[in-house]
Amino acid sequence: MTQAEIVQKRVKASEMNPSFKYEIAQMHGGEKLMRCFQCGTCTSDCPVAKFSDTYRPRQIIRMTQLGMKDKVLNSDTLWLCASCFTCTDRCPQDVEVANVIRVLRNMAAERGLMPQVFKEEAASILDTGYAYRIPELRVKKRETLGLPPLPKGNPESVRKSLKGISLFEQACTKEKVA
Repeated sequence: MTQAEIVQKRVKASEMNPSFKYEIAQMHGGEKLMRCFQCGTCTSDCPVAKFSDTYRPRQIIRMTQLGMKDKVLNSDTLWLCASCFTCTDRCPQDVEVANVIRVLRNMAAERGLMPQVFKEEAASILDTGYAYRIPELRVKKRETLGLPPLPKGNPESVRKSLKGISLFEQACTKEKVA
């Protein structure tokens, strides 16, 4: 690593918000954040971390404890969590790591920091009832093979179920505009 890269990675005191950890600890799912003493069990047992060079639940928790709000909420790695709860199950301090990450994701989404792929999935769910659009080529191939048609989604029911969930509606509205 070059000296310029080291300097770029340094954290400035002005980038830290000391009240951030308390804000998270007040939210449902974030109550046990400050129990974490950075043992690393969450990361060593995480199935995603085993295959990712960047995803480290321990690092997300520590950045949250240190008040690195903008850095955490703007992090793409925040969205790599598979919500398998292995980290929570194995934590010796009973920190609900996956729940803290969910709280952070919700905060990021409220700020419009949701990755594009999730915005597209949300829009697709509202439009078709499915998380992804089924390519016309796949529909034709099924017909050619004599397979029955795929079941139709029920977007009206999905929209009715999700009515009033502002994060979902926001994501979809922004996606349609984009």
